[in-house]
Amino acid sequence: MKGGGFDRRGWLDGARRVPSPNADERPPGTEVSLVVIHGISLPPGRFGGDAILRLFANRLDPGEHPSFATIAGLRVSSHFLIRRDGSLVQFVPCGERAWHAGASRWKGRERCNDFSIGIELEGTDERPYTGKQYRRLAALVRRIRTRWPAGDLAGHADIAPGRKTDPGPAFDWARLRRLLAG
Repeated sequence: MKGGGFDRRGWLDGARRVPSPNADERPPGTEVSLVVIHGISLPPGRFGGDAILRLFANRLDPGEHPSFATIAGLRVSSHFLIRRDGSLVQFVPCGERAWHAGASRWKGRERCNDFSIGIELEGTDERPYTGKQYRRLAALVRRIRTRWPAGDLAGHADIAPGRKTDPGPAFDWARLRRLLAG
């Protein structure tokens, strides 16, 4: 292992791996400069279970829950998911482009998937995230930054305003900044 515990491709040692097919190569010469924080729960407002994992693996049953009918056919992923208990799942190696941002823009650059690492937090816009999630998130961002020049942090809402709202008003950016500084 090198660079914060990541292997050559960008798999993190110690994270549970659930590979997603919803990824591809980054454009040649593209450096990772942004970490995007997301919030997700499936079904909406429910925590635990494996629906998020099945969504990112293209195995979500649209008939299982009414909310799944409109999302089961999406081809989306993220690099990481941090569960409510702080456990960490990785879907895509950080050296590859995960399909997490969609139509997006940051500091004048379009297509944030090209130059970002996506981290999903199990949660909702309105419910506070857990202390374990903040601690794991800060540790993960620090590890990412030992390997990639990902100096910028943004929420999904920041890169896709008007289209996305996550991680929402319940996310405490000041708390994350304090943890990163400490």
